[in-house]
Amino acid sequence: MINQQRIIENFVAMVEIASVSSKEGKIRDYLLAEFSGRGLQVEEDQAGDLVNGESGNLLVKIPGVVDGEAILFAAHMDTVEPGEGIKASMEDGIIRSKGDTILGSDDKAAIAAIIEAVDVLRENKIPHGPLELLITVCEEQGLKGAKSFDFSRLNSVIAYALDAGGEPGSIIIQSPCQNEIEYKVYGKPAHAGMNPEKGINAIQAAAVALSSMPCGRIDQDTTCNLGIIEGGTARNIVADYCHIKGEARSLIRSKLDDITELLTNTFIDEVQKQGARAEVDIKFLYPEIKLSPEDRVVKTAVRAIESIGLIPRLESTGGGSDASIIHGAGIPCVNLGIGMSNVHTCDEYIRVADLIKDAQIVLSIIREVLKEG
Repeated sequence: MINQQRIIENFVAMVEIASVSSKEGKIRDYLLAEFSGRGLQVEEDQAGDLVNGESGNLLVKIPGVVDGEAILFAAHMDTVEPGEGIKASMEDGIIRSKGDTILGSDDKAAIAAIIEAVDVLRENKIPHGPLELLITVCEEQGLKGAKSFDFSRLNSVIAYALDAGGEPGSIIIQSPCQNEIEYKVYGKPAHAGMNPEKGINAIQAAAVALSSMPCGRIDQDTTCNLGIIEGGTARNIVADYCHIKGEARSLIRSKLDDITELLTNTFIDEVQKQGARAEVDIKFLYPEIKLSPEDRVVKTAVRAIESIGLIPRLESTGGGSDASIIHGAGIPCVNLGIGMSNVHTCDEYIRVADLIKDAQIVLSIIREVLKEG
């Protein structure tokens, strides 16, 4: 039932529309036209104003043709850089970018699959309950669009985000919570050649502290990283300021709290030993997901994937997604693998066969939810 040519053409059209985070205006306009052209009502929220971007999140509510529980399918419309001037090419059933850009299958493959599933439902008059489609902005900048969305607008009882890199059939049932951590050191400036002893070098104090802090894999559940460091004003001035950006993640909230406390205390103590002053700012980015194979949202996905001849695989990931925000808002949500490969690189690609499987999985989930009702 999947129209292969149509889903390819829609996917290619979308990836060739630039939509790097906060600049999603053109893809927003394309999607508004696509949904409106199908007689569907689309609502755009005010997330664009909140994230200082061109577009808000899009919500499409499709009434059920039969009574049933509402389910949510989610994807995001923004991409990472380099995402300008994308030209897609297809060879041997694989779609990739022609030039030095990403492709944008993350996450436009998901949008193409969702739209194709909606078309198949309508063309073939397939019974379905109420559907809700959420297309977010600024996912790649810390899930900002989803965080700005008012989830009280939804009626869905379970949700499926299509934004994981595994093969179709992958079901992410566990993902971490994350803290963004900023470390600041305040020293004292002085001339580096004439009287360096009068200064307190913030960069050196930070270096001493960082050398005492854990970094990388802490245990099977927990990681932390130091990603950016900057400071000072000139090579001949003792640096009076240093700023470091890092993060910590864990599949278990208590472990995230423990590693964050250790990082914070170690940094402050070591900086103070150098005569400088330290500040640590912590921002909780998103909650963890921990689902059981027995949870309904998981069992439904497993049955749906098996019913189309694929092998379901329950997996854990170290990354966050809109699924984290949706699940944290009280709607049980898993993230589904859609077959995109080498994402966030210029070697990104997706197989046409996987695009088709993605749409089939969406259709199959809709059928399974209706059976359960």
